[in-house]
Amino acid sequence: MLDQATIAVIKSTIPLLESAGPALTQHFYQRMFSHNPELKDVFNLAHQRSGGQPLALFSAVAAYAKNIDNLGALAGAVERIAHKHTGFLIQPEQYHIVGSHLLATLKEMGGSAVTDEVLAAWGKAYGVLADIFIGREGELYREKASQEGGWQGTRPFLIKEKRQESELITSFVLAPVDGKPVLHFKPGQYISIKLVHPDLEHQEIRQYSLSDAPNGRDYRISVKREPQGQASNLLHDKLHVGDEVALMPPSGDFFLQEEATTPVVLLSAGVGITPMLSMLNHLLAGQHQAEIRWLHACEQGALHGFGEDIREKSRQHAHLQSRTWYRIPGERDVQGVDYDFSGTMQLEQVTDLIPANAHYYFCGPVPFMKSVKEQLGNLGVPAGRMHYEVFGPHQEI
Repeated sequence: MLDQATIAVIKSTIPLLESAGPALTQHFYQRMFSHNPELKDVFNLAHQRSGGQPLALFSAVAAYAKNIDNLGALAGAVERIAHKHTGFLIQPEQYHIVGSHLLATLKEMGGSAVTDEVLAAWGKAYGVLADIFIGREGELYREKASQEGGWQGTRPFLIKEKRQESELITSFVLAPVDGKPVLHFKPGQYISIKLVHPDLEHQEIRQYSLSDAPNGRDYRISVKREPQGQASNLLHDKLHVGDEVALMPPSGDFFLQEEATTPVVLLSAGVGITPMLSMLNHLLAGQHQAEIRWLHACEQGALHGFGEDIREKSRQHAHLQSRTWYRIPGERDVQGVDYDFSGTMQLEQVTDLIPANAHYYFCGPVPFMKSVKEQLGNLGVPAGRMHYEVFGPHQEI
């Protein structure tokens, strides 16, 4: 635990952090990668270039400072980040490297305001936070290694199937090389994949939502091709059935919290459809008794993955109803057949479909999720029944 004097010093640095802004964490990453280039094999460099990861880290550091005397308020963030870290195989010794660069960054960016007293306080505070993460991540590693089908570190898998779902989305079914069972996961969680290939400057680790129900035999991911995405383009263009990849065990704090009698509404846009597919297929396979609603938005039919699959499931299951929005329908898209509404998702168009006391799960681009959250709030849905996942570095919506 931190003493009151340390807590007071940390709180006194909040204005300094806020004035520095994300430039602080940009400097931190530049410094760390310059001194420890081996960490480029761990961090997602695409998120560095986009600015998403420095912004996420800055937000986390600022939140830590503001809640330094009430760490319980950060429990949700700690759990989310710990799951992410286990997907990147973060080890205890790496926390020392990060801590040394964080303190050096404070000194270099803060100037005379960062005294020896400030550095000592942040050193103590970082040590407490690192111990929290190291402890929780150790628990997660041990849990996953000890369960049936589980493992620790990487495990070799073969691409068993590869199927194009739309112009931009391709699915990959991944089966373990050893033919043994795979670890069960909670629908909504993701898998981490490590890619090593001559076309890549560094090894790349990416996290993709599992897009089918757990079956104990294999995993499915459905990957959107990103214009500048090294990993997604490699998967789409260079990796084929029979090729080998390395996987880390499933992780994630976003998952279906199912009760057989609770209605479920699954809302998605674009490739945010992937964790929803896992949830839907699991609910249908498990004889979920309550109503299920599937609401999906995308650009147009050419980019609509799994459309026929959802229509077929809706015909087979009376308690499943689906509606689709195309933002700009294509020339061949037929309203009433391919999609139901044009434009962006407006829940007021389907209020008659939404059952009372439902739980809502949503995933997609951040503007979409902000809109959905606002619309649900306007419909009187309490925050405790809203569950969402941000792909990439976390953002509050």
